[in-house]
Amino acid sequence: MGQTATNDIQITLPDGASREYAAGVTGFEIAESISKSLAKAALAIRVNGELSDLSLPITGDASVAIVTRKDEDALELIRHDAAHVLAEAVQNLFPGTQVTIGPTIENGFYYDFARNEPFSTEDFEAIEKEMRKIVERGAAFEREVWDRDEAIKYFKDKGEAYKAELIEDLPETEEIKIYRQGEWLDLCRGPHMPSVKQVGTAFKLLKVAGAYWRGDSDKAMLTRIYGTAWRDDKELKAYLHQLEEAEKRDHRKLGQEMDLFHFQQEAQGSVFWHPKGFTIYNQMEGYIRRRLQDAGYKEIKTPQLIDNKLWEKSGHWGKYRENMFVVPDEVPNTEEDGPVVSDKAFEKLMALKPMNCPAHVQVFNQGIKSYRDLPLRLAEFGCCHRNEAHGALHGLMRVRQFTQDDAHIFCREDQITEEAVAFCELLQNVYRDLGFEDVAVALSLRPEMRVGSDELWDKAEEGLREALQQTGLEFREDPGEGAFYGPKIDYQIRDAIGRTWQCGTLQLDFNLPERLDANYIGQDGEKHRPVMLHRAILGSLERFIGVMIENYAGKLPLWLAPTQCVVATITETADGYAEEVYEALKEAGIRVELDTRNEKINYKVREHSVGKVPALFVVGEREAQEGSVAIRRLGSKKQHVEKLERAIEELAAEAKPPF
Repeated sequence: MGQTATNDIQITLPDGASREYAAGVTGFEIAESISKSLAKAALAIRVNGELSDLSLPITGDASVAIVTRKDEDALELIRHDAAHVLAEAVQNLFPGTQVTIGPTIENGFYYDFARNEPFSTEDFEAIEKEMRKIVERGAAFEREVWDRDEAIKYFKDKGEAYKAELIEDLPETEEIKIYRQGEWLDLCRGPHMPSVKQVGTAFKLLKVAGAYWRGDSDKAMLTRIYGTAWRDDKELKAYLHQLEEAEKRDHRKLGQEMDLFHFQQEAQGSVFWHPKGFTIYNQMEGYIRRRLQDAGYKEIKTPQLIDNKLWEKSGHWGKYRENMFVVPDEVPNTEEDGPVVSDKAFEKLMALKPMNCPAHVQVFNQGIKSYRDLPLRLAEFGCCHRNEAHGALHGLMRVRQFTQDDAHIFCREDQITEEAVAFCELLQNVYRDLGFEDVAVALSLRPEMRVGSDELWDKAEEGLREALQQTGLEFREDPGEGAFYGPKIDYQIRDAIGRTWQCGTLQLDFNLPERLDANYIGQDGEKHRPVMLHRAILGSLERFIGVMIENYAGKLPLWLAPTQCVVATITETADGYAEEVYEALKEAGIRVELDTRNEKINYKVREHSVGKVPALFVVGEREAQEGSVAIRRLGSKKQHVEKLERAIEELAAEAKPPF
């Protein structure tokens, strides 16, 4: 809609209504014109989708939305402003401390400080008290634009070398924005809420850590203080409870207690699976394999080491080279004492695959494919390697060596929707079997930087959209978040304590078949490019097992538990009967252990409870005489006696995998 008068602009509200205002109207003035209560509640404004200060003038026609505390955007604003409050509090209490950067992060914020003596958690009480004082004073956030040279001089004169360096490195065209909160100020892009008061007091400092300036290990080590901030005390309390629960459920701690796996310095980011842990791994892989076979997938295996020429052709060499482990294949022997070992000496480079996609295209390309052969679903439990930074490694959740339940569907354009629907249904069934009912779905649409025509993208996006609509799944659309080669569907599961985990994905790709010259013979006898659907359900098996351990707090479903039952004796006179019970359980396919140690039964119960054994069959003289077992289930203090044959029958039925 165009302007109606020289100095008038049209503002379109979220409900579609339009209002006319004088050019230069502010977000606060728009809110006030709607209602005084909205103006009082307003924290910021979205102008054409961009979050902005309420005080900034709007000079042209725009779509706007007033942001209040009830909106999701409020959390970002609260945490951003809380970081500024933290920085002021630290400098008030510890003069001479330099502030560097303080962004928001998921569920909170942090600020990096330069100080001769690092901070510790013992400083938190005093800092939080000072933060509350600053919030209570309620100074307004005031935005100023400074001259670049004056800003650099100001911060240098103040002893803030890090801030001065940040300004010096900004593009010449960028405005130098400063936000004041009373007498204290900081370099910041914004936006901010109207005043510090609106941060509220639902915040808490959580931990300290070391952090290199700008992430460069050659630069100064700073102290990073992490905090969290929420809209109210109820939200804060719920989050702190979640953190407490997460600590109890930490898969690294449980993995040690349950004797599942370990890590060590000599193989950073790679898992040493112990027998019990590898049992879980094999059960998960076996379950997914059965699901894939039933869904018409053909399993393949492709090489670990692949020539860099293929990675160059696929486009991954330019995009992922820094995260790939590269090894020489041939080195020219140009010196009498031995080979030259510089990078330039390598005639041929190989790389451990960071993903399976190009290798799957090579399998597709073997032999002539007809339109009748499509769709072709190729699956692989592909072991991949990515050179993750040491600091990013985190137990099973972030590793360098991992196995994907990876598959690629090669299909015709007219098969996209049908294949996407089938995958969505398969994924939902798998997640349901594994105990995850709450799944959030996002359709990520074309980014600015992309390959392929708009017509092709229209087809791809509509195909995935139609598939989601047919499944009846609720989903949100994320403009600009698609991969450069095509749109994608991302699936997030919510665990028992409310955390979300990005696991499954379905990505539509017209690009890789083109780059790697994949084709099939169509009904017209001509060559055509197949569409390639990249898809995974678990993603990384290692990571998903970590998620499962934390979701169930180690108390895995019986079919997945590494040891499903332990036969434990009360007295050594029952050892012979215990061995009979043990053999009968083994015969029934139960993963069972025998515990005839000369220890008190309460000691045995505690030990196997820590190991998260789901069922304990306790036997003594009485059970031996009656041909029964006393059954204790994990997490229950009660036990009940059952005839052996019936107890085994019930346990075997419960231990059957879901598919």
